[in-house]
Amino acid sequence: MTDYTSFSRRTFLALCASMAVLPTAPFAKTFETNGIAIHGTDPVAYFTESQAVAGSAEFTTEWNGSTWQFASAENKALFDETPERYAPQYGGFCAYAVAKGSTASSDPEAWTIHDGKLYLNYSKLVRGLWARDIPGNITKADANWPNLQ
Repeated sequence: MTDYTSFSRRTFLALCASMAVLPTAPFAKTFETNGIAIHGTDPVAYFTESQAVAGSAEFTTEWNGSTWQFASAENKALFDETPERYAPQYGGFCAYAVAKGSTASSDPEAWTIHDGKLYLNYSKLVRGLWARDIPGNITKADANWPNLQ
């Protein structure tokens, strides 16, 4: 397992610079790729299977202005019942970037569930930064998110 909590200042600055130049949609409510939320990953599966699972065009729903895909009819039904329970925070944009006052894309494999909420990050390396102070990062991201929508 990689230790994401200790790396050089140079690596950190390079990572921040790479996030700053990503093409993002700073005023979008949901992170989308080709009109599909969160890379087509099933948001319910993070909770039910504890992993990122690809959704299918067979099981979709429209919510919050985006198309969401699911791996099964059961997962779609769960989401349709209470989408706020399963949808990632900050529209699926990188939670750490939002904490820093910006938006960045997210990687479906770089995720965390904290206090029953799903958070996605730009990469597993960034997830390590996020994990250093999840409560503090959430406080910052919650304050920044209204201005980024």
